[in-house]
Amino acid sequence: MKCYSHYTTPQHDYDMAHKNIFRFIFILTLLLANLSVQAQKKGWINLFNGKDLKDWTVKIAKHEVGDNYANTFRVADGKMIVRYDGYTDFDKQYGHIFYKKPFSYYLLKVEYRFVGDQAKGGEGWALRNSGAMLHCQDPKTMLKDQDFPISIEGQLLGGDGVKERHTGNVCTPGTTIYMKDKLTMAHCLESTSKTYHGEQWVTAEFLVLGDSVMKHFINKELVIEYTKPQIGGGSVTNYDPKIKVDGTPLTGGYISLQSESHPVEFRTVQLFDLAPYVKDKAKLEKVVEGLMK
Repeated sequence: MKCYSHYTTPQHDYDMAHKNIFRFIFILTLLLANLSVQAQKKGWINLFNGKDLKDWTVKIAKHEVGDNYANTFRVADGKMIVRYDGYTDFDKQYGHIFYKKPFSYYLLKVEYRFVGDQAKGGEGWALRNSGAMLHCQDPKTMLKDQDFPISIEGQLLGGDGVKERHTGNVCTPGTTIYMKDKLTMAHCLESTSKTYHGEQWVTAEFLVLGDSVMKHFINKELVIEYTKPQIGGGSVTNYDPKIKVDGTPLTGGYISLQSESHPVEFRTVQLFDLAPYVKDKAKLEKVVEGLMK
């Protein structure tokens, strides 16, 4: 029996080496991409744990801080919900529930939906209306009868079933902002979002970079962008004048969610802290880009 020795040409060896290199690069790219995704997942903080409100402080107008009047904010079926079954009349008792610590640079993600009917005594503009309040003052500095915290509001609106009604708008209780490098004194500015009727879940994300840029996204679409948030303007009453120092840049603050007379539910309240990347602009932009995919 004849024996044949295995023989390869130099070109064959060269081609195989290149194929192995390409395989290695491909596998390495996948691994790095996976590590990046895992790192981003680990960076998310669940502000709402789905079980209780122990990390949150309630402040409702006409009530002292910490008084969750009529059990307005509660947890049911893993969701943070707002209800008014303990009210005889809403009577402008605007409420806010604050997370326990402030942030400055972050991406906030909120999944929300409006349900049921508006509470008796709720004002017309408050129909299917809530909000994520950004750069809020400390709830402990709010006076008993203060209606809204000095803050920037990422306004959340539900459709009325008929008319176009944008969500992800910006409102400014006790604050001002710049739109396209110009100071605006308007209290609320509409976004370019779609209208979401009924009781469907909507995802709102708020990119907050200190007192520089703030952007609102609805279901991953950028719907409004503005800059230079600062204390000023009106649309807030019964506040402590020592707190409202007009012209003060809002570089950070607390985050709160609203009760404005219409039942609303939140099933996700997450935050990605971007503070570690502030000193490296290129890294910050890369991380943000990855988060918004």
